[in-house]
Order: sequence, then C-alpha cells, then structure tokens
Amino acid sequence: MISALNKQTDGTIELTITIPKKKVKVAYDLALKRLAKDTEINGFRKGKAPLKKVEEKVGKAKVHEEVLKFLVPEVYLETLREQKIQPIINPQVSITSIEENKDWQIKAVTCELPKIELGDYQAELKKALASEKIWVPGKDKEEKVQEKESERLRKIFQILLETVKIKIPELLIQEEVNRMLSRLIDQTERLGLTVEQYLASIGKTSDQIRQEYRQQAEESLRLELILSAIADAEDIKITEKEVQEMINATPDEKAKEAMQTPTQQAYIKQLLRKRKAIDKLTKL
Repeated sequence: MISALNKQTDGTIELTITIPKKKVKVAYDLALKRLAKDTEINGFRKGKAPLKKVEEKVGKAKVHEEVLKFLVPEVYLETLREQKIQPIINPQVSITSIEENKDWQIKAVTCELPKIELGDYQAELKKALASEKIWVPGKDKEEKVQEKESERLRKIFQILLETVKIKIPELLIQEEVNRMLSRLIDQTERLGLTVEQYLASIGKTSDQIRQEYRQQAEESLRLELILSAIADAEDIKITEKEVQEMINATPDEKAKEAMQTPTQQAYIKQLLRKRKAIDKLTKL
C-alpha cells in the first residue's frame, strides 16, 4: 500500500491512499461471499449460489460498497500508523478511483491537534488584571461579588484569546458548525417550526446564522484548546476518584449509568482538568 501526506497551513491533513489491486481482489472475494449468505437466487438454496450469479444479482456497485466498508477503515488505520499521525476527528473520505483490475485510490481528510504557543500567558494576565479593583469577600453583597468574579473570568478568557497563538483547522470548525446547526434543527422541530420559519422570525438568513455559528465555533474551540494546553503546562492531573465523585453526584440514575463508559469518563476527566485550569487562572 502507498500513501501520500499533504499537511496544510491550518493543520488540515490530506492523505492519498493507493490500495494494491491484489488487496482489492481479496477484499472483493470476501465481500461477495458475505453477500452470498443473504442473497436468494432461484434454483439454489440461500447462501449456496455460485458467486458469479450472486455478483450478477446484486450488481458490482453493491459489491464495491461492501468492499469499501471493509477496506477503508483498515487501510486508513494502517496509513495513520505508517505516517505517525494522531487525528482528533473522524476523516472525511472520498473515492478517487475504483477501476476494475487496477489499484484503487481514496482520499482521507482529517486533522491533528494544532500547535499552541502559550507564551508567558501568566505575565500577560497579571499585567492586564493588575489595574482591577481588589475586592474583599464579605465587604460587597454576594450578588455583586459573583458578578465581579464572572466579569474577571470573561476578561481572562478574552486576554487568552487575544494573546495565545493558535490556528484552528478549518475541518474542525466546520464539524463544530455542523453540530450547532443540527442542534438548531432539533430545537426548531420541537417548537413545531422549520429552520426557515425560525430564521424569518428573528430576521436572519441561513448565511448569517452560519457565519455567526462559525465565529462562535472558532472562539469556543480556541478557548477549549488553550485551557487544555494550560492544564498540560501546569501538569494538572485528575484521579479516578475525582471522576467517580462527579458521577456519584449526579442525581439521575440513568444519567449516572451512562457516565460509566470509557468515552464519558474521558470527557469528565477533561472537564475537571479545564475547571482546575480555570481555578488557577482566577487566582493569578
């Protein structure tokens, strides 16, 4: 198998993967055998028809679909190992060539974690926050204290976004925008509206809402990655005990059970790391 790597300036990675025709042939035969098990052909017991007749019945396009379903994940993972790539999202895969009796070629587009230059973020924050009026807990009303804390946190986030150098891969932004649009569709459907009706009610076009979402997506992704990098720089670690304590604090039993999966526990761990990083920043 041959693979070519193209890294773009924003961190997007394009992989061109050429699959040898011998490998394709093996996968094609296996796919045909799998299809034969569920294909009914007159004059033959189910699963016992000659493969040639099965191929004629289901069509080569269907066999190709099965081959790709089997081959793409295998060759993609093999290419990641070969090129030493650690992607952070699932790839967008397109078919370049699937000619018969020839090598096949696919393209996979993904991205790695972008490089983050934190610089002396602590000094930048201290300098920007030095002029703030220092308040003493108990001297102000609780509501005022909370309001000041929230304002301080917003200012910290803004300073980080302005000073820390990081370029978010376009693919990552697109994925987040699509998630936001999916949530919008779900919300409008629950209200008994179409997205078009909702947008008309707020006086915005689909292009305007997409642009707004893009800006929000880029900013939230930048902040998430910056806080994660700060947690790394500060060597912030989360124990299994802390994860379980957060899960146990959830009152809903079904939600608590759903949190026990490795994926959910990894998410909780990242959430707790971010919280600890924020705590450190607010105390600078």
